[in-house]
Amino acid sequence: MNRPRGNASAKAAWLAVATSLALANVGVVPGAAASPVSLQDGHGLHVVGVQPLDARLLAVTVSTPALPGTARIRILLPAGYATDPSRRYPVFYLLHGTSGGAEDWTTKGNAEQATAGLPLIVVMPDIALNDGGGGWCTNWYNQGHYGQPQWETFHIDELIPWVDQNLRTIASREGRAIAGLSQGGFCSISYPARYPDLFSIALAYSGAPNIAHDLDSELGSTLIINLTEVTLDGAPPNSMFGDRATEQINWEDHDPDTLAPNLRNTDLFMYFGNGAPGPLDPSPVNPGATPIEALVARDNVEFHDRLISLGIPSHYDAYGPGTHSWPYWDRDLMWSLGPIMDDFAHPPARPRRVNYTVADPEYSVYGWQVVMYRPAMEFSTLANADGKGFSLAGSGTGL
Repeated sequence: MNRPRGNASAKAAWLAVATSLALANVGVVPGAAASPVSLQDGHGLHVVGVQPLDARLLAVTVSTPALPGTARIRILLPAGYATDPSRRYPVFYLLHGTSGGAEDWTTKGNAEQATAGLPLIVVMPDIALNDGGGGWCTNWYNQGHYGQPQWETFHIDELIPWVDQNLRTIASREGRAIAGLSQGGFCSISYPARYPDLFSIALAYSGAPNIAHDLDSELGSTLIINLTEVTLDGAPPNSMFGDRATEQINWEDHDPDTLAPNLRNTDLFMYFGNGAPGPLDPSPVNPGATPIEALVARDNVEFHDRLISLGIPSHYDAYGPGTHSWPYWDRDLMWSLGPIMDDFAHPPARPRRVNYTVADPEYSVYGWQVVMYRPAMEFSTLANADGKGFSLAGSGTGL
């Protein structure tokens, strides 16, 4: 399916989205229940506080050198978690969107009720500080100075092993799924594309799987991400991924569309509307929710086309009328929980041969460790890696 580059309607829609960005803060009322678990420091995370909100739900605050200030994590335990100390559970990482926080899926959304009765641990971390715009799940470039915030370090290197340390998890790829809405839906596809050995299932609810596919995607994502940085996070433009003029490869190194070949052994689910008011929309409809979802639809269609061209299967639900709003994300979650639990019972197989492309100079995937020495950042590919050997494509020296 071919689409024009740089068309005027897409640019107008992106501008409409930009003007609709707004800050949202949601409070919670603490409960008084006793905590069913003891959460300890580890893997770079210091536990600042744990507040049980009810028999299943914990509000956790942590600090880490990866982030300024503190970060919040909501944890939903399965019913009966404390009664069977030998049982282990799969983990579902569930991410919020722009101008949100860890509490969103249990205050604005219906995650607690939706997962009642399921043998499942749900972990809902911040992807933004203090309900700010969000960090787009990357270690910020910060005009070449790097440093805080390091969202990818927090989520991947710290949070996941910390959860496995403190809770009775199935601590393997076969026991992890990740989903997110909107910006969180970018993260929930980008992370499995960058770390395919960590997650067997990836889901996006009105997600953004395409920030570097074509000129429209580049213009739109640059505008939205820079506005998020400046207006919601209070940072200079180009803080997250860098200026495209000089750091385009860093954008591509986190772009699900670019990294799509890495998703071949991941079970993928995409849910989105077309932006037209649908059966779950209130009256009047939020004026920003229509253009956002219309652009989400465009990006998801292009990402699906990319997967088809690569021969990668996915579960693709373009459900028609529906805007960028919570009633649809709640429904997406309900629709997807059955397939998620089925996948945990019968997880996708690990690849017999590892094929993996990334621009990072160092990485570990499926037990293979690669270090590249090269003068400039560029992509390299580990190909046909198995017990008999491998090939490594790219410039420089590899170990």
